[in-house]
Amino acid sequence: MALASVPAVVLGSIAFGIFWMLAVFPAVPFLPIGRTAGSLLGGMLMIIFRVISPEQAYASIDLPILGLLFGTMVVSIYLERAQMFKYLGRLLSWKSKGGRDLLCRVCLVSALASALFTNDTTCIVLTEFVLKLARQHKLPAKPFLLALASSANIGSSATPIGNPQNLVIAVQSKISFVRFFVGVVPAMLLGVVINVVFLLCMFWRQLSPKEGEEQAKEDVVTENEVNSHTFSPARMSHPSPLQPNPSPLNPQHMTPVNDVEKNTPCRNGAKRGCSQVPDMRRCLTKKELFLKGFVYIVTVGMLIALLMGLNMSWTTITAALILVVIDFKDAGPCLDKVSYSLLVFFCGMFITVDGFNRTGIPSAFWEFMEPYSRINHASGVAVLAIVILLLSNLASNVPTVLLLGAQVAKSAAAVSPDYETRAWLILAFVSTVAGNLSLLGSAANLIVCEQARRSEIHGYTLSFWAHIVFGLPSTLIVTAAGLPLIKG
Repeated sequence: MALASVPAVVLGSIAFGIFWMLAVFPAVPFLPIGRTAGSLLGGMLMIIFRVISPEQAYASIDLPILGLLFGTMVVSIYLERAQMFKYLGRLLSWKSKGGRDLLCRVCLVSALASALFTNDTTCIVLTEFVLKLARQHKLPAKPFLLALASSANIGSSATPIGNPQNLVIAVQSKISFVRFFVGVVPAMLLGVVINVVFLLCMFWRQLSPKEGEEQAKEDVVTENEVNSHTFSPARMSHPSPLQPNPSPLNPQHMTPVNDVEKNTPCRNGAKRGCSQVPDMRRCLTKKELFLKGFVYIVTVGMLIALLMGLNMSWTTITAALILVVIDFKDAGPCLDKVSYSLLVFFCGMFITVDGFNRTGIPSAFWEFMEPYSRINHASGVAVLAIVILLLSNLASNVPTVLLLGAQVAKSAAAVSPDYETRAWLILAFVSTVAGNLSLLGSAANLIVCEQARRSEIHGYTLSFWAHIVFGLPSTLIVTAAGLPLIKG
């Protein structure tokens, strides 16, 4: 594709530069409007500058990707309400044999949960729990926060629903769920193992209670506090204007134990006084248990449908609507927790990236790099990986996939049709693992950082430099080791 006219190239680059700046630095002092507004601003500037027409802007919005994101978020919200992540959290502390064993468990649980329920969701619901767990065992928070974020990124690379860029790749490439999983999972598993080993080597001494951070006795978290931990709602961007009706799937809407009179019988007719037992399971009715179990059944059914190759967007939306109907409550409180700002961000980003593609700059860049990035040679794969790593940390991973995806796949198909799928999978794996390189490389990193910093009782600040000291070597090693294992 030839370069567009000079005004289109210049103005399109300015619009994309503004989008990039606000995507990477959402609180820049002279324009602190955030990522979502920044993506809309970038898209609007593309239209105002006539780089792209309004009709082309509407056409650039990928509805299947938005549907897949929406359905995945709704299902994840119901799973959180059914306490699935709480059970995963308890696996971390069950019969733990010390700090090193605990770190390995954090890595494994984070990777597994991220592959099935997205890395962002996993980091949202597990960050504060991991902080409490580290405090309980008198261990420093830093290695566990790094383990949570980095393993979430690596684990999410294995499935199309693990992260947003994989969703984009799955929809654009039309690679089935099974083929995607089989092609990437060996590299993902090796990456998780390497990441664990690297973390253990880096923090070996600190993972002993005696060598770790000292805490006053009153600051140590009890086992009961860890086990009774309640996770924050996934992606609650704003409170609902309506007072929600209590839902049997939401522990936060249940009557607190201390507010129930001692002689009030449970709704299931259990023995009087059971309301004083901290464990809410003693007071669950048969209906509540049925609904809770049905969430898991629907989720398993959704995963089976994805494995069978059914349309991913409509499969996740159908699963979400089934859960809404079966819950038999006003869906407003649940739908309020969906990150609509993320969906709007994607709309603006689709328009901005499509406009930037029409300037011809990405095509010109790829034409320059293509002779050195052919995936039928090891050196070409290495150059391609370096390009993806750099762009993913400069322009973020989703824009990188949108900018390079079609070009990389077309180049690989020109060599041989068999290489096209492998090119897509390499792009998925490297752009995801690239998120571990720096704190700004992945939304999951920022979620862990912000959740940890804002924790009222167990707050911890993970700095940019503290992350990159671990992230840079870990990312390079995991990427180099995983690339040979990716098969198309």
